[in-house]
Amino acid sequence: MTEVTAATLLRGHRESIDRLDAILVFTLAERFKHTQAVGRLKAAHGLPPSDPAREAEQIARLTELARKADLDPEFAKKFLAFIIQEVIKHHESHQA
Repeated sequence: MTEVTAATLLRGHRESIDRLDAILVFTLAERFKHTQAVGRLKAAHGLPPSDPAREAEQIARLTELARKADLDPEFAKKFLAFIIQEVIKHHESHQA
């Protein structure tokens, strides 16, 4: 492989990574819009900010999706756990 070809391939991979990063950011923003709406509903109805049963279901579902996508399930669980903690923190701050 020539350096020009390698540089071209590298540029193509980096452009794909940049597009995927943008998709991740916008997808997370959309997800947080919905979780904020859930937080407002919970606050308005006196519901607790966390739902351990729902969280366990989501972790199990994401773990299975990760396996199907050939992504490390442990990474997927850590990623979702981080997101869930951010959502709960937001819900708690709006119930105070």
